[in-house]
Amino acid sequence: MRTTTNLPWLESTRLRGTVERLLGECDVQIDGNRPWDVRVYNDAFYARILAHGSLGFGESYMDRWWDVRDLEELIYRLLKDRLDERVRTWRDFVAYCTARMFNLQRRSRAFLVGQHHYDIGNDLYECMLDRRMIYSCGYWESATTLEEAQRAKLELVFRKLALQPGQRVLDVGCGWGGALQLAAEEYRVEGTGITVSGEQAEYARRRCEGLPIAIRLQDYRDVRGQFDHIYSIGMFEHVGPKNYRTYMETMRRCLVPHGRFLLHTIGANRPSSANDAWIERYIFPNSRIPTRVQVSKAISGLFKVIGWQCIGRHYVRTLREWRRNFEQHWPTLKAARDERFYRMWHFYLNASAATFRAEKNDVWQVLLEPIMH
Repeated sequence: MRTTTNLPWLESTRLRGTVERLLGECDVQIDGNRPWDVRVYNDAFYARILAHGSLGFGESYMDRWWDVRDLEELIYRLLKDRLDERVRTWRDFVAYCTARMFNLQRRSRAFLVGQHHYDIGNDLYECMLDRRMIYSCGYWESATTLEEAQRAKLELVFRKLALQPGQRVLDVGCGWGGALQLAAEEYRVEGTGITVSGEQAEYARRRCEGLPIAIRLQDYRDVRGQFDHIYSIGMFEHVGPKNYRTYMETMRRCLVPHGRFLLHTIGANRPSSANDAWIERYIFPNSRIPTRVQVSKAISGLFKVIGWQCIGRHYVRTLREWRRNFEQHWPTLKAARDERFYRMWHFYLNASAATFRAEKNDVWQVLLEPIMH
């Protein structure tokens, strides 16, 4: 049932016309019949997205002001034609200024993303991810299942590092411990993992019990010790541009002279001035996707690049598998969550897949060795 707005009829008609024109440029129609066409249930939708941009777009979906049969395809079309870059609001300007003036990823805020995103129930991630609970892009070159793709990704990382029995390895952003478990069991290394999520740390300790692995609830800036190799999978997105150099200096300090560091991170093909407003509020507070220039500047004089592999195309299938698992297990998960959470998470997984389809972002595996002075 459509809900009408309190705006004057002419104003409401004008706003709808503006939105129809913008969507039409992406071959999207209001109340059309194609899977990616938008069905609007609340006429206040038009004013909301024009005033609040991506935040209003995502929130109004969560509130069921509009719907669509193929959400991923819709968002892909908007991103492909860069509609997100053409619709800017005062909130975007404030976010840009805030990010420029303040270190939003400073030490005192390091644990915020852990509490907001990762500490929301291990049952969610157990249902959505593979059995090792690897929460990053899989590697589908020869894989046919999510399980195989995540194992292939970890083996790709470990081959690049050339892990040997008895070596000491640091996992920066160790998640639920699945990568360290595989490294210890099959490569016979000793491992240390750090995370800013309390629930992840407890889960990883249970998973790795009996193995030569230590799990620490710790910010990367506080890491001490020397390691033969270091890897970080899907954590650099939380470091922030003002801390990239400090992060790389920390990795260099903790790495033995002839060791290797593997950085696996989402990377921006289109630099942005600030985090997406909806992602910032509901999914990953204080996150920023790095650019090639930023990574290169951060490692300058510290590391040399041995390899730089782009695997972003593999993330689309990974995200679709997570979405399928989430939807399949929703009848169980909804006992502790409401419909708005379902629509929020559904929007997040579909929008993320669309982002990689549109090649707005990529995934990089950057293999580094220290520069010997």
